Amino acid sequence: MKKIFCVFISFVLIIGLLSGCGGSDSASSGDDNSTGKNEEPVAVAFKLGGTGPLTGGAAIYGNAAKNGAQIAVEEINAQGGIKFELKYEDDEHDAEKAVNAYNKLKDWGIQISLGSVTSTPGVATSAETFSDRIFALTPSASATAVIEGKDNVYQMCFADPNQGSASAQYIVDKKLGTKIAVIYKNDDVYSKGIYNTFASKAKELNLEIVSTTTFTEDSQTDFSVQLADAKKNGADLIFLPMYYTPASLILQQAKSIGYDPKYFGVDGMDGILTLENFDTSLAEGVMLLTPFNADSTDERTVSFVKKYKELFNETPNQFAADGYDCVYAYKEALETAGCTPDMSAADICEKMVEAFPNITFDGLTGEGVTWADTGEVSKSPKGMVIENGAYVGMD
Repeated sequence: MKKIFCVFISFVLIIGLLSGCGGSDSASSGDDNSTGKNEEPVAVAFKLGGTGPLTGGAAIYGNAAKNGAQIAVEEINAQGGIKFELKYEDDEHDAEKAVNAYNKLKDWGIQISLGSVTSTPGVATSAETFSDRIFALTPSASATAVIEGKDNVYQMCFADPNQGSASAQYIVDKKLGTKIAVIYKNDDVYSKGIYNTFASKAKELNLEIVSTTTFTEDSQTDFSVQLADAKKNGADLIFLPMYYTPASLILQQAKSIGYDPKYFGVDGMDGILTLENFDTSLAEGVMLLTPFNADSTDERTVSFVKKYKELFNETPNQFAADGYDCVYAYKEALETAGCTPDMSAADICEKMVEAFPNITFDGLTGEGVTWADTGEVSKSPKGMVIENGAYVGMD
């Protein structure tokens, strides 16, 4: 009988031990024995999210920014210390879809934002992040409306006014043209914003604009009228403040009418060499201002370009470099502010508002990069010209 009783006691003890082990599988599935309280798992990574055109006509920009950011996240996570969890949602370069994409990120628990990749969606989502007190650092949404009146929305890219005025100054300083034609998209905040400051700076510098024509989303396939006006007025350089898709058509159609001016573009032109089915010889001699040169020989750029080519089988453009720099800038600001992943998005936001105007950042797209408390970035652009299917520095 004594033997049976001992076996019974042993059986009870074993069952108790097994029950205790089973209860420890999930931190949220029962009371903590030492405190008597329910405790959530401690967050170990900052939830970083953004929206961009991952499909559609502007997908080259969204995927580039996403890919660049992903490389930075993987590098930083491997270093120990600060860690990120990255999530991008497709906005198809559409403002309404961008807000829907942003709401998906909110449901996911986003703590810090990469805003939107392009300007029109960026204006829409920046209003949301401002209202929700989620800090946003956009890689490439350059319209001033993205950051205006929003203390928690910053840009890694040049603002449109800077691109416009810098382009006019560069054309004058390098004596690139004397009679300038401008073709811009008048229903796009990015294109229109650059044009306005370009025209203002050109007037200040006595740079003659002999032709100004426009197009819209619905008319960006036929540029015969715009090119005829530029040619008739003797333009020797056409300024193209636009994205690469309509620019590629302008180059094709100009050649078909035997018109061969010089071309000068802005950061939205970056990527034209990777446009599917585009004859890259048409871009020979095209000039643009961009903060990034994939052919640079500095160690940081060489490493990034190598990784990017290995992972995505293409050369990274400026948007990829801006996405990469955004993540590293966040790392520096979060470390400076002493933020931890268990903090709320609102608390992190206030820390970032304090930190960003007080850091100096070295990245792929600039050294000694700083930000004003308006969210505008300060860094130097680089003049590039396309030669033999590659970007070559002009400075």
